[in-house]
Amino acid sequence: MIEYFYQGGWAMYPLLALAVIGVMYVLERFYTMMIRARLSPRRFLGELRTVMTNQGIEAALATCDEKPSPVAKVLRAGLERHGRGKELIEEALSNAAATELAFLDRGMLVLAAIANVAPLIGFLGTVVGMIVAFNAIKQLGEVDPVAVADGISIALVTTASGLMVAIPIALFHVFFTNAINRYTRDMEEAANGLVETMMEMEAVECVVPEGKVK
Repeated sequence: MIEYFYQGGWAMYPLLALAVIGVMYVLERFYTMMIRARLSPRRFLGELRTVMTNQGIEAALATCDEKPSPVAKVLRAGLERHGRGKELIEEALSNAAATELAFLDRGMLVLAAIANVAPLIGFLGTVVGMIVAFNAIKQLGEVDPVAVADGISIALVTTASGLMVAIPIALFHVFFTNAINRYTRDMEEAANGLVETMMEMEAVECVVPEGKVK
């Protein structure tokens, strides 16, 4: 691998930098998706409904504070607007969701850029290598099949290296994108379920013991 790296020439250095950056972002995304966003929105909503019904809003807020997950932060924003009407609750949920989804999408653009740019750098290195090889042939004035084959194989090292960087990064990008989309849909369902639960609680709270509406 070290021998191929030096044979590839200048293009191998930016490809190495892209590979290192890609690995860093992949590890960060794994940590975010598997640790911080591991909590299931649907399961957490069920837990939150139980706490709200039995212990009240304050206990539900405390339950959200115990979880570092994005869905807990989003639902907490809705709980803080309890008693202020459906529109304000939905607005708070929407604003919090936009913030948390931006957090989930962090780094995805970088991974997409690496997957697209790495092959281009590899192709550029190959083209430059081919130009150098044919210029050498032109100066010699004769074609040596062995020398030509050797020069072309060295030039193609950068193309292979670019694809080796791009392919796994592209696969990770697809994996993380699917995970984020699934988590987003579940979060939206959880937010809608929270709104329904809060509206039901507010309707109950508006009824006095005698059965008259305040």
